[in-house]
Amino acid sequence: MDLDLKGLEDRVAQLIELSRRLRAENGSLRQQLVVAHNENKRLGERIETARLRVEALLERVPPAPARDDE
Repeated sequence: MDLDLKGLEDRVAQLIELSRRLRAENGSLRQQLVVAHNENKRLGERIETARLRVEALLERVPPAPARDDE
């Protein structure tokens, strides 16, 4: 019976350690997710700014002259 209790004690200790590691990894992943979300938002804003600039430039381009070969 002592052997069974020792085995159970070892398993519980392993589960506690695994739980601790998973909790730490989860915290790290949450931080990485926040960083990635912020970077994604920043890049989205840059894309929107670039899109607006391209649209403004396109509005300034004069229309192409009519072609007579059609």
